[in-house]
Amino acid sequence: MKILYIVPYTPNQIRVRPYSLLRELNRQGHEIVLATLYSSAQEQDDLAALAQQGIDVVAHPLSSWRSLTNALLALPSVQPLQATYCWQPSLAAAINARLAAEAFDVVHVEHLRGAVYGLQVKQPALPVVWDSVDSISHLFAQAAQTSRSLKGRLMTTLELKRTQRHEAWLLRQFEQVLVTSKHDRSALLGLPAPADAAPLAADHVRVLPNGVDLDYFTPNQGERETASLVFSGKMSYHANITAAIFLIEDMMPRVWAERPDVKVYLVGKDPTAEVRRLARQATATHGEVIVTGTVPDLRPYLQRAAVAVAPIAYGAGIQNKVLEAMACAAPVVTTPQAVSALEIGEEEGVLVADNAVGLAESVLALLDDAERRHRLGHAGRQYVTRRHNWSKIVADLVEVYAESMDRSIGVRVGAASALPDRETLLAPTQTPTAPL
Repeated sequence: MKILYIVPYTPNQIRVRPYSLLRELNRQGHEIVLATLYSSAQEQDDLAALAQQGIDVVAHPLSSWRSLTNALLALPSVQPLQATYCWQPSLAAAINARLAAEAFDVVHVEHLRGAVYGLQVKQPALPVVWDSVDSISHLFAQAAQTSRSLKGRLMTTLELKRTQRHEAWLLRQFEQVLVTSKHDRSALLGLPAPADAAPLAADHVRVLPNGVDLDYFTPNQGERETASLVFSGKMSYHANITAAIFLIEDMMPRVWAERPDVKVYLVGKDPTAEVRRLARQATATHGEVIVTGTVPDLRPYLQRAAVAVAPIAYGAGIQNKVLEAMACAAPVVTTPQAVSALEIGEEEGVLVADNAVGLAESVLALLDDAERRHRLGHAGRQYVTRRHNWSKIVADLVEVYAESMDRSIGVRVGAASALPDRETLLAPTQTPTAPL
């Protein structure tokens, strides 16, 4: 199968979904042309590594001024800023050139930010699968109410209604839509349909969960620290900022009241000023808080910590931080919001509580019981091995591609069971703003 895979940011071990899907598709023998954007020398190195594995990489730079210009031009329109943030005309031209010169079996386009490139595909018999990943409007609705980042609340409030309208419209522009969880599927399907829109097929939006690289994220054979916690994630993301503040200001004082020796690692790139100010030295009444910023390798933190914590107040999709901790056999203490897509509990290696008191009590219970920590860590590793193996997930993705191709062939030959022809499918129910 020859796949044109469009993703509006460089796939790497931080952007784990496209990175892992691409590598596993390549490993299974599919021919891939990756069309993407980069914004740093490190991302160019990441793309070079993918090219060395045999993936054909078409990459163009996206500067911060370009993204800012895109957003400013979209501001007075009805389009969400997310929809235009990653628009780069040179990448669009390169995609069109490859489509004109080569025959592809399917186009895969990721995220709301990448959807604009999928809309450019004009070949009636070429299926376009939009991997929405999450429902961004569902995320924004939660953030507008719950985020403890002022910037996050303002931005999501501004974007919410625009994004709801745009996602509802986008659902009807592609042959198939994917999301990572049933909650995101329900959120997308629950959006008000554009006027005169035809009903969607029952399987038009399908769940393709995230996996974890089980060869990369592995348990450490050495001893774990007995009094350390780790919270990981991109520390400029508003949901992680909110969780980090809650962890240190609401939850940890209850832990430190009984165990002032406990140390907390906040591990992730681009910590904001709100996160950096959470760093503190150990005193007689509380342990140290270390804000690491970017680290060369996340695994040692997950492999050494006594407990991984993920006190997520809101979010969408699957929390990769939970899967990665479980793969490293770290017992996890988290909130219902963080594992709602997984439906797991203590038997699978996770303790769940919905408030600071419950979370602190769970952490203290684990810190006082090494055997239980070991048992939960082993159970977590077993769970992700069974349920979140990328090879199985990619096999399901290839089946989605094949079904989309079959439907597109039906369109071409006029089969009665086929989807509407491409021109009808792409007819907007609202007038989209022209690409910037």
